Amino acid sequence: MSTAETDQQTQEGLLALGLRQPPANIEAEQALLGALLTNNRAYDRVSDFLAGEHFANKVNGQIFDALARRIEAGQLADPVTMRAEFEHSGILQSVGGLAYLAKLLTSMVGIINAGDYGRAIHDAWIRRQLIDIGETVVNNAFGVEGGLSGQNQIEAGEEALFRLATEKGKEGDFVPFHRALAGAIDVAALAFKSEGHVTGLTSGLRDLDKKTGGLHPSDLLILAGRPAMGKTALATKIAFSAARALLDEAETEGGNPRGSVAIFSLEMSAEQLATRILSEQAEVSGERIRRGDIGQKEFDRFVRVSHELSRLPLVIDDTPAISLSAMRTRCRRLKRTQGLNLVVVDYLQLMRPSVGTRPESRVLEISMITQGLKAIAKELEVPVMALSQLSRQVESREDKRPMLSDLRESGSIEQDADAVMFVFRDEYYLQQRMPKETAFDSTDKYSAAMDDWQRKMSLVHNKAELILEKQRHGPTGTINLFFEGEYTRFADLDTMHEP
Repeated sequence: MSTAETDQQTQEGLLALGLRQPPANIEAEQALLGALLTNNRAYDRVSDFLAGEHFANKVNGQIFDALARRIEAGQLADPVTMRAEFEHSGILQSVGGLAYLAKLLTSMVGIINAGDYGRAIHDAWIRRQLIDIGETVVNNAFGVEGGLSGQNQIEAGEEALFRLATEKGKEGDFVPFHRALAGAIDVAALAFKSEGHVTGLTSGLRDLDKKTGGLHPSDLLILAGRPAMGKTALATKIAFSAARALLDEAETEGGNPRGSVAIFSLEMSAEQLATRILSEQAEVSGERIRRGDIGQKEFDRFVRVSHELSRLPLVIDDTPAISLSAMRTRCRRLKRTQGLNLVVVDYLQLMRPSVGTRPESRVLEISMITQGLKAIAKELEVPVMALSQLSRQVESREDKRPMLSDLRESGSIEQDADAVMFVFRDEYYLQQRMPKETAFDSTDKYSAAMDDWQRKMSLVHNKAELILEKQRHGPTGTINLFFEGEYTRFADLDTMHEP
């Protein structure tokens, strides 16, 4: 009697005794293998979702993997061509030898039914994984594995379920170079076909997209600056533009957005952030909105724009001092339910590391946070943009343009980031150096100083610099931007106009 028949009889016996066995469909496994041995084209109907590890019977899974290797190599895989490999590997020894191949052939189904049998095998595997996850959750809840808090157990369970739902439960492993090459070629082809050579998600800023090719999955981007430079405004602009691009794509295709943009606002409330976006889009000063100092026409425009923006696939989480583990859990849930294309964190110094960790120093704590954000970007395959404060040493220099060494707790941030950008507005510092008449002993000297200050102000008025100081996959440099302080709005800076 073969192992497969023994497994079937064992399962039937246990069911008769009222005991439950993990879900399995041995008949479907044998029928599918018979179809593959008879007609290799059946493999095309299951190759995109089925692997040997999904088979309940280990021998059946090994046979499937052996057939798949030969078929993918463009060779014929039938009982004659596979005989030598099976005899050499000894796969069939535990199931009766080559006679088992004859049994598989008698269990054959037509190629048309191969996909249905493959899905039945895969579904049984998913249910077995769910049982394993459930047992682990129950055992941890009973305290079998000490040291795990209830919250930690929730996060571990969600992580296992997310991995099962999105990655078919596979743990990390080596990727064959030919598969990596195929992915690289796909990215290059996408760039070649793209009119603007933007292969990632658009930032809404033309010159930034030219330098970076857009926002790319798995990248951690740091946007840093001193207070009042406009970090939040710029990050909000990028998040809004990405969400608008997702909405425009959905409207072109006549469906719903395939993904979303998540903003974790640790400093501002969701209402404050929404007001800022409304102010920018409706061109109504946020300060006047807060005071109620707007006319009927402006209010009507404000309401109209708010209705238009309500359709954006943009979500805001304003939990203060959110932990890294909680952020990871919410991103996984959003990815699973709505899709996720971009994560913006404002800002990383206000975050806490994962629950249960106790870093020895602030530098180590920031290191854990940046490493965790990079891990989220890789796991969910989305770009993560994190805002960061700069140290006060910037203010002590004559040239106040930031450098990498100005990053607060800079070592880990600089190391983990794929790109580091600084936003800088010289106008802000120049305004503080406005000449005061009392500082001069004559009117002429004061007038000359004021003229010189006004000339310098005219050169930097409504201008900002986005300094791309580090980019792992491309060039660095400075990007000039337009900044409108009344609406805290960034845009492309056009220095030349066609007549």
